Amino acid sequence: MSDLHNLSVKALATLLQTKEVSAVEVATRFLARMGGNPHNAFLDIDSEVTLAQACASDAKLANGTAGPLEGVPVAHKDVFVTRDFATTAGSKILSGYRSPFDATVVQRLRTAGMVSLGKLNCDEFAMGSANENSAYGPVQNPWDTARVPGGSSGGSAAAVAAGLAPAATGTDTGGSIRQPASFCGITGIKPTYGRASRYGMIAYASSLDQAGPMARSAEDCALLLSAMCGADIDRDSTSLDMPTEDFSASLNHSLEGLRIGIPKEFFGEGLAADVRAAVDSALREYEKLGAKLVPISLPRTELSIPVYYIIAPAEASSNLSRFDGVKFGHRAKDYTDLVDMYKKTRAEGFGNEVKRRIMTGAYVLSHGYYDAYYLQAQKIRRMIADDFQNAFKECDVIAGPVAPSVAWKFGENANDPVADYLADIFTLPASLAGLPGMSVPAGFGAGGMPVGLQLIGNYFKEAQLLGAAHRLQQATDFHLRKPEGI
Repeated sequence: MSDLHNLSVKALATLLQTKEVSAVEVATRFLARMGGNPHNAFLDIDSEVTLAQACASDAKLANGTAGPLEGVPVAHKDVFVTRDFATTAGSKILSGYRSPFDATVVQRLRTAGMVSLGKLNCDEFAMGSANENSAYGPVQNPWDTARVPGGSSGGSAAAVAAGLAPAATGTDTGGSIRQPASFCGITGIKPTYGRASRYGMIAYASSLDQAGPMARSAEDCALLLSAMCGADIDRDSTSLDMPTEDFSASLNHSLEGLRIGIPKEFFGEGLAADVRAAVDSALREYEKLGAKLVPISLPRTELSIPVYYIIAPAEASSNLSRFDGVKFGHRAKDYTDLVDMYKKTRAEGFGNEVKRRIMTGAYVLSHGYYDAYYLQAQKIRRMIADDFQNAFKECDVIAGPVAPSVAWKFGENANDPVADYLADIFTLPASLAGLPGMSVPAGFGAGGMPVGLQLIGNYFKEAQLLGAAHRLQQATDFHLRKPEGI
């Protein structure tokens, strides 16, 4: 029992299926570890709900109707709406909100048998690269509590790294799964845009937002992703009409002859030496496994930052207009009329970063600026996607760093939001193109902090990415290392 929190999703599933341990025992162990909310990772916990789900899983395990992940715990990023837990998206404006339904991703993982441990802290409305923008306080990185865990899925990454949950859901708009996974030394994957339903996922930028799993290993991520994905076209117009896929089936395929593209733009000025050393070491491991490194170019990499920070705020300014204090969430107490209520509610309910992005988005969509900014950004977005397709003529998978540095200390970028934005330079291009991408633990840098290797695949090549990550994890042990005391 004392070591259950160190087991993988697959190992826990095996123990549960063979009845060597019960779902209630597993849930109880994780609930005990969550006591006191270490690292401020959780925003809502309800042990009665968790144990009731665990009891239901034990009944299914006993009568032979268990799902493939029956009884395995999972925690959800607080942008997925849930009936049994409050959903705030890390914002005061949704304080205490309880949804009448579950997001499709939440529902599908429960159908697969997973037991929910609660809701995880995140940057407000998923806007941030450090998890410092949550209205409920920042999440601490388990490797060094003076440092950020990355964002916006910082609570998800910290919970897995600290052994508070074996797996978690996250969302990735511009790198919000990959970057915190890198900073916390775990594995995370963003699938092709449209693979996982966005129904019930509180929107930030609708043409970019995508759900994905975060866990210690590629094998565990494959198990979760298989359960999460699938067509949901009746409820999500951007959902792809594709059959479900078993992403575990090809994990052990040989990498002999695999062409790994190395974009020169990912290894230039601005990349920290310690990060480069870890990434280079991982790439040498791939060569030992039979892969071939191929030089490629993604010439518009630098343009991904201005393009993203035009398109995403523009969509956010539209999506967040629904939060006005009328039907749900926070409402200002003192106001003179409806317009005054809107103004005061939003002024009180939204944090500074959210206000900054709403105002930026409203500006670039305004008359006289739409053509100059938004329309041009969309054109360059298409060019960035074309750059990837040209690169994939030369290679099968693209590899490079997830972020230019390891996790920074709290407050270092507090007065410089652009510094946070620049940290996304290597993750933004794949998001703008809608491609699958993942972070794989690749070593450690300054201060003993984790470094992630980013793998980017062509559309619908999640299985290939997971296989490449899995083979690296069979040859290295970085994904097995844990913060001190875990």
